Amino acid sequence: MAVVLGYDESSGAERALHVAVSVARAFDERLVLVYGAAAPGGVGEEYRSHLAALQQTGRRALDRAVEAASAERVATTVEILDAKPAQALIDAAQRHAARVIVVGSWGESPMRGALLGSTPHKLLHLSPVPVLCVPTGD
Repeated sequence: MAVVLGYDESSGAERALHVAVSVARAFDERLVLVYGAAAPGGVGEEYRSHLAALQQTGRRALDRAVEAASAERVATTVEILDAKPAQALIDAAQRHAARVIVVGSWGESPMRGALLGSTPHKLLHLSPVPVLCVPTGD
C-alpha cells in the first residue's frame, strides 16, 4: 500500500505534505508524490511545449517534496502525469494500491468548489479510496 499526495507548492499543498509524510511514516508506507500536468489542447507543437513547461514546474515542485519526505525518512515515488490533477491522483492511487489520497484545500467555499470543480471536490466524489483533505492554515 501507499499514501498518495497531490502536490503543487501551494500553501494548501505544503500543509498536506506534512500530513501525508506523517501518515506514511505512521503506516510505514511509501509516499507517492503526484503532479498532474495536463496541458491545454491535445495535439501539436504548442501542446508539447506547454506540457514540457508544466512537467518542468512539476519536477521542481516535487523535488522539494522529496527532500521534505527524505528528511523524515519516508520513501518516495514521484509521478508527473499528463492528466488533470484529480484524474492523475485517482490513477496513481489505483496503480499503487493507495490507502489514502491526501490533498490540500485553498479554503474555498463548498459552493465555489462545486461550481468550479476543485480537485478536492472532484476527488471526494470520484475517488475509490478515502480522501484526506487538509485545510489551509491560519
